Amino acid sequence: MAANGISDKKDVSETSDLKDVAGSESRDESINDVEIKGDYGSGRDHLFADPKVADYWRNIYENAKYEGRHRFDPTFTWSAEEEIRVKRKPDTVLYITYWYKSKELPIRLSWFWTVLSTCNIVGSFLAAGILQMRGLRGWSGWQYLFLIEGCITTVIGVLSWAIMPPGPCQTAGRWRGKGWFDEHEEKILVNRILRDDPSKGDMHNRQGVDLQRLWKCVKDYDLWPLYLVGLTTYIPPNPPQNYLSFILRQMGFSTFKANLLTIPSQFLFGVNLLIISRISEWLNERALVSATSNIWIFPWLVALVSMGASASPWVRYALLTGLLSYPYCHAILVAWNSKNSNTVRTRAVSAALYNMFVQAGNIVGSNIYREDDRPLYQRGNKILLGICCFNIVLFVVVKYYYVNKNQRREKAWAKLTGEEKIEYIHNTKDEGAKRLDFRFSH
Repeated sequence: MAANGISDKKDVSETSDLKDVAGSESRDESINDVEIKGDYGSGRDHLFADPKVADYWRNIYENAKYEGRHRFDPTFTWSAEEEIRVKRKPDTVLYITYWYKSKELPIRLSWFWTVLSTCNIVGSFLAAGILQMRGLRGWSGWQYLFLIEGCITTVIGVLSWAIMPPGPCQTAGRWRGKGWFDEHEEKILVNRILRDDPSKGDMHNRQGVDLQRLWKCVKDYDLWPLYLVGLTTYIPPNPPQNYLSFILRQMGFSTFKANLLTIPSQFLFGVNLLIISRISEWLNERALVSATSNIWIFPWLVALVSMGASASPWVRYALLTGLLSYPYCHAILVAWNSKNSNTVRTRAVSAALYNMFVQAGNIVGSNIYREDDRPLYQRGNKILLGICCFNIVLFVVVKYYYVNKNQRREKAWAKLTGEEKIEYIHNTKDEGAKRLDFRFSH
């Protein structure tokens, strides 16, 4: 199982010879028993139970001026109920990593994009009504649509700027009152995050990334496989999704009906997004679960390619709806990219790079359906089918890459003595995912 070697109990705090060197067993005795449920509750055996490791990271947090450093406490304990209750209070992508553990990110991010899907459904209803305003005061329907939806977006953006706090320990403010959490809850939020991934405190949330460090993050080739996945994974559903309303109008449906007929696929899309993210969390599997996204799309594309021009419009609509109801793996991939970054600095840059590759893939996808291929887009669908097959193989290759990388590091790490491991943790100049004690998620 891939995990962060700095924060992974198996690699540091549960390694018997490392415990003997650091004397962490005596440290465990000073920590009270608390109720543990699954991944919740502070527990007694964690990375910072080793005093030397705790001091090492405390110095890093102080030097970085991490905003939650005053709540860092290796001896602090909390119950599972307290952790579950406090983590439900907050709820983009980089911001959400300040609040949640790496294992919690996929399901939290899936809700984020499910809300986006819900907005698309609401938007379809709004568009169906607002477009009927065409001719009112001499304006076209699309002008009213842009004006009304633009005003809604602007208001939400301004409110978010005022209401969203910078981090768990900075929730008090002019627009937020006395804050969302008391001191005890802040300590839970900070320590649960740092015990899961200590690197989340190696920068503060107002610190920028200079050009030298930016280039260093870009050169981190171990994240390139995920960028390639982001580039190609979403291309197969992109053209049908973008042109669905247009395709439906070509099939003889009115603009009003075409907008309403997009709703079923958007609803099923949101449901499947939540399901696939939950499955990934249960299985602790990313690559193979994400591959099911393109596996789902494959048979629907085969049917569209095989379908003749004489097929019923409703049959074609059913196939398109089935295709676009695919389990969207974006939440899993974003969390996967975040987990494998292993530093705040790399995480910030890799999130941007990943999104750039996703947007580049959207540009590619938008140019696959061409005017001379209307109305069935047979050539375009064959291209999408080929890319879909490539994506399925790509996920297997990416998983193999990270598994192989972990195995080689594990062999090198196992050759070190307990003293050498302590020396490496404290003095190595390797950073982020380049550390020998880091394990990639897959």
